Amino acid sequence: MRPPIPLLPGSLLWRTFLLIAALLLASLVAWIAIVDESESEPRARAIAQQVASIVNLTRAAIVTAAPEKRIELLRYLSQHEGIRIYPAGDEEPVVDLPDSEGVRLITREVRNELGEHTQLKLEQEGLSGLLVSFRIDGGEYWLALPRERIERQIPWEWIGWSALAVVLALIGAWFIVSRINDPLRALTRAAAQLAGGTRPQPIAEAGATELRTLARAFNRMTAALQRAESERALLLAGVSHDLRTPLSRLRLGLELLDNADRSITEGMVQDIEDMDAIIEQFLDFARDESGEALDPAADLNAIVRAVVERYARRRRPVSARAGHVPAQPLRPLAIQRALVNLVDNALRHSGTPVEIETRIQGNEIVVAVLDRGPGIPEGQAQRMLQPFTRLESSRSGASGAGLGLAIVQRIAAVHSGRVELLPRSGGGLEARITLPIAPA
Repeated sequence: MRPPIPLLPGSLLWRTFLLIAALLLASLVAWIAIVDESESEPRARAIAQQVASIVNLTRAAIVTAAPEKRIELLRYLSQHEGIRIYPAGDEEPVVDLPDSEGVRLITREVRNELGEHTQLKLEQEGLSGLLVSFRIDGGEYWLALPRERIERQIPWEWIGWSALAVVLALIGAWFIVSRINDPLRALTRAAAQLAGGTRPQPIAEAGATELRTLARAFNRMTAALQRAESERALLLAGVSHDLRTPLSRLRLGLELLDNADRSITEGMVQDIEDMDAIIEQFLDFARDESGEALDPAADLNAIVRAVVERYARRRRPVSARAGHVPAQPLRPLAIQRALVNLVDNALRHSGTPVEIETRIQGNEIVVAVLDRGPGIPEGQAQRMLQPFTRLESSRSGASGAGLGLAIVQRIAAVHSGRVELLPRSGGGLEARITLPIAPA
């Protein structure tokens, strides 16, 4: 089923502009209707006065003209003024005027001027005009007026000026709305950068009072978040550094013991190494990923090969299946750290060979770490991306601080990407990092 087509555009700029344009056009239509209504009665009276004047002047001209000149007079009126005179008969090709308030007013005013016996009709049989009856020496005649003499002409010049005024008003509305929308657009971009883990530049505190207040509050919030993040990172780094020193002394002391039970000392060394790995995760979690310089044309496959070679030196079962992916603006060390965390998790929890795959999927780049372990129960994947979260019952009970996937999530967000934990066909887990393809 296709999603419904939105009736309004999503942009606040276009919505506001269309609302102002609709209000302007509605105001113009209402103004035209009011003007037309207010002048309908004066216009009807003016038409009636014009008709009555033409009839009186024509009748006077015919009456006062010499009999031998009347035919020439009637021909002149027809050719030059469009006025035709002919006697009224019993069967005339005429029809009644339409019944409207304006027509009734014209008829009433004409009869007031010419007498109650006056009739107003429309011609028929291909002849167009208004028929007005009048009498000369007891005889009944029709005077036919061309419609253009009485009909209202379309005021093209007035319409043109009105259209120009509307266009100028819409241009002004667009300018005003865009000036209001620019600070909001800048605020939207800064909020998106902040949500992606990047420190945005301070928003210019300019414009209307409300916009200045909003920008100032956003800048203060951003500064407070940055201070909190710095203090948190400093705290974690300090605690982790201070813990490493006694751990190193303990390990050195265990290695110097000569008569201790070898199995006991090996277990204690392993415990110390596990603690050191947890501390390393704390340091990685505290690290500011946005501080690394962005490589505008990083080779993702080269980063994957470097990770695979790292595990090959340690004889760990990690392989790569690289697809054709374009160069991307990346932070190479951060991406490598994310892949190492995913591979470590896969090796630790699955106990099976691990494969790293790169491919293009639509308009995105996918780098996936694949294993054949027990996977993650449905509905728990999103929770596993939160800091200090572990799912020991489903992934073999290995130890850890629960920060590995949170670190990967943060690195993906810095690159405007996302992390997904998906069940793999045939069993296992696909830990997928999806990154948008940068425009060329």
